[in-house]
Amino acid sequence: MHDMTAANLRSAHGGESMAHMRYKVWGTKAEEDGFPNVARLFRAIAYAEEVHGSNHFTELKDEAGDFLVASGAGFGLASTSENLQGAIDGENFEIAEMYPTYLETAKLQGEKGARLSFHYALSAEKIHSQMYTEAKKSVDEGKDIELGPVQVCEVCGYTHEGDIPDKCPVCGALKDKFQTFA
Repeated sequence: MHDMTAANLRSAHGGESMAHMRYKVWGTKAEEDGFPNVARLFRAIAYAEEVHGSNHFTELKDEAGDFLVASGAGFGLASTSENLQGAIDGENFEIAEMYPTYLETAKLQGEKGARLSFHYALSAEKIHSQMYTEAKKSVDEGKDIELGPVQVCEVCGYTHEGDIPDKCPVCGALKDKFQTFA
């Protein structure tokens, strides 16, 4: 694997791993603040970030060793509204800057597996940003978000509110590959 693509995968793995844990903590805070649906949304998206991180890690299967990994990570535990804004900011950074750059580098270097892993994550992050934005609007009005079951594809991290699709629109996985957060 080319060094730059491998470094990008390591960075993305680090960032997704931290997002996974951050969203779990922020979900607990949302629960404590009286927003159980926002908490469930944080838990569902935390799982999607785990899927992304696992995909990136798997693509690095032949890259053994210890590495210093630089990756963006938001810190802080504040109100649910502020935590949602942190989540929105992180997702938007991945959408506008991180994943498009990583994806183009993987394409240029002919790294098909990395390209697919970055594509999966970028597709899901767009949905996550929208979902968090809607949740923040509700929280800022003093209400929990109206939220049906949240479905997360175990293959690519695609996230969807409502019934499980027959087939994942991002990776094509069948409906038995979805985890439901209800």
